[in-house]
Amino acid sequence: MRMNFGVFVLHAVQLAMWVAVPALLLQAGLPKESHWQVYLPAVLGSFVLMGGMFALERRGHLKKVFLAAILLIALVQVGLLVVSFGSPGLAVLGGLLFAFFCGFNILEATQPSLVSRLAPMQVRGTAMGVYNTLQSLGFFVGGWAGGALVKGWGSQMLFLCCAAAMLLWWLVALPMQAPGRQAAAAQKPA
Repeated sequence: MRMNFGVFVLHAVQLAMWVAVPALLLQAGLPKESHWQVYLPAVLGSFVLMGGMFALERRGHLKKVFLAAILLIALVQVGLLVVSFGSPGLAVLGGLLFAFFCGFNILEATQPSLVSRLAPMQVRGTAMGVYNTLQSLGFFVGGWAGGALVKGWGSQMLFLCCAAAMLLWWLVALPMQAPGRQAAAAQKPA
């Protein structure tokens, strides 16, 4: 259930923040047709750093990396909240987006794997189906809530709510136990 809650929150926050981020880039002086110049390096740079995450997972630090990625996204939301009060600089926005994609890509890579490893073999397909459904619902709720928050209270309230959602997820995920390789091997049929 923690993974289902997490995938819902992650994708709701992802879509909600994109309601306001393009406006921040415009405020910083970057025309719409040039936004890719910030997005592409942020995404590609985050992929490079993901390799270190896999090394940490192999050394038994999956839970620490997982919780750190959730907190990183919460901190990015706080950073976006702060810069939304003034005139954001492109370098700051680029750094925040790079940090967001680092956290997001780690979570996006580890969550489905964890769901399949945690679910008992006889209900693994159902568990993945529920997980994927909540991911899609997260997109829907994020777009809807993001638009409503920006329209009603502005981007500052949006980023505050996104940070709060990520912190709530961090609290929900805190007691989780990372599955060991032996537990996953024990579930495989002989």
